[in-house]
Amino acid sequence: MRGIFTGLPWWVKWIAVPVIALVVFGGLIASVVGFVIGLLFKLLVFVALVGGLIYVVRKFMSSSSSRSDW
Repeated sequence: MRGIFTGLPWWVKWIAVPVIALVVFGGLIASVVGFVIGLLFKLLVFVALVGGLIYVVRKFMSSSSSRSDW
């Protein structure tokens, strides 16, 4: 791979090639990033819902057990 860039200006290696890669693979990169962000958001919603469910069930169970003590 080094032999391909030998004798070319620095800007070809460090500017032109990454820009071309972003143009060609930009859609793929954006879809992967979007998928990961969507997955993290869904995971966060899942954790919040499970935590809320556990909180409500414990609150209900503690209040029902205290009522049965009367």
